[in-house]
Amino acid sequence: MTGAYLDADDGLIGALSASVGADQVLTDMDSRTRLSSDRMPYGLFRARGGNWPGCPAIAVVRPADASEVSAVVRIAGETGVPVIARGEGSGVLGGAVPVGRAMVIDLTRMNRILSLQDQDGLVTVEAGMNGLEFEDALNARGWTCGHFPSSMDISTVGGWVACRGAGQASTRYGKIEDMVAGLRAVLPDGQILDIRPAPRRSVGPSLQDMIVGSEGTLAIITEVTLRIWRKPALELGEVLLFPDLPVALTALRDMLQSGLRPAVARIYDPQESRWRSKDHPGLVSHPVLCLLEFHGSAEMAKVESRLALDLAASAGARRIDDSIWRDWRQTRYQSLSRDWQARGYFMDTIEVACPWSALPAMYDAMSDAVLAVHPEVHFGAHWSHAYADGVCQYMTLRLPPMENELGIALHARIWDLLQMLALKHQAVIAHHHGAGLFRNPWIAHDLGAPGMQMLQAIKDAVDPANLFNPGKLGLRAAPAGV
Repeated sequence: MTGAYLDADDGLIGALSASVGADQVLTDMDSRTRLSSDRMPYGLFRARGGNWPGCPAIAVVRPADASEVSAVVRIAGETGVPVIARGEGSGVLGGAVPVGRAMVIDLTRMNRILSLQDQDGLVTVEAGMNGLEFEDALNARGWTCGHFPSSMDISTVGGWVACRGAGQASTRYGKIEDMVAGLRAVLPDGQILDIRPAPRRSVGPSLQDMIVGSEGTLAIITEVTLRIWRKPALELGEVLLFPDLPVALTALRDMLQSGLRPAVARIYDPQESRWRSKDHPGLVSHPVLCLLEFHGSAEMAKVESRLALDLAASAGARRIDDSIWRDWRQTRYQSLSRDWQARGYFMDTIEVACPWSALPAMYDAMSDAVLAVHPEVHFGAHWSHAYADGVCQYMTLRLPPMENELGIALHARIWDLLQMLALKHQAVIAHHHGAGLFRNPWIAHDLGAPGMQMLQAIKDAVDPANLFNPGKLGLRAAPAGV
């Protein structure tokens, strides 16, 4: 094996091979490089200029279960080699990118549903199971997970939980943290932590919530128990056009605050509306597109739809045929970013969550700031993942082809503008993509100094050697004192 790997000794590789099998320890450069990256646009831009956005792992280990993960973690502790847990690498913020010498634990062999409890409405699934395969398996039993991220077919259940993800039907079913009833995870000392499923708890602070969203910095999730729902008898889509954006957002707020829970509620600004609707003639007088979708029994879906349509009509909305909704349903897991990026554009997406009261001013300020950066920049937004107190604003930005270093610099400038403007307008800097590596500059601004100190103290106590995904979530890249 000499020459097949860098910075890893035969003793380490031998120990890993003894734990998981020699064929499940990958040391070839292609595997180490490919499995040490994710879909972070900044990384793609760097690679386009010939620069690697991180460090290739010294090895990729593919355990089969929690006990093998534990064995690998103990080896990491004995050798002082950090570990990064990885699913399918669909993250867009560098959460799976090594920032120094490290090994990657690829969890995708752990891809089974372990149990489905019909009476309790719970499913226990291994962390490495593909999202679309998971949903298909549930559908075959008459259930749905209710979690439909755009990355559904290229992400894992464990990745959803590790990054506090949201699916396209979160307005009805909630974000992933609302669905987690229990989990199993390996701690930095190799111990296996079991948090038993329960409807609710009142036994001190929630250990589960410390792990959900920790992006592999505090624990490696190996299986999850999720709340699931009976597959709805009817999924009813509606398409509306609103006279302007403030009216549309107010109507959506009124729907949520009146108790309606559409599974999907998506409002597009005029720029995105034109593209999504293929310049529908109704946009001339009503330039804001809204997609709604209602789930449940046929009676429930129709009643909710009627009530929502009545409310929208009173706000001046026009109902049109559902073809745009049907097109969206057909293509909702297709990413357009890679196509633009392959043509030399600097395309990215940024999501924040904002109270209703601050939303109009925040959107205007962000739009003005981005459009001032470059004369040919594209900026558009849509609002989904809606709640009674606020909503997620999901933004698409696209700079035209240009010299690579200039494009990277302008891309960084736009990110800083949008993240700082979010904070200025009472928003949080991330809604469901997580933090990873790329959001490090703004995390302390979001959490505040005491909050950041508390997070670092928890990390230092749980993982004093800083072995688990160092340098992410704004945490130190090396142990204290190093």
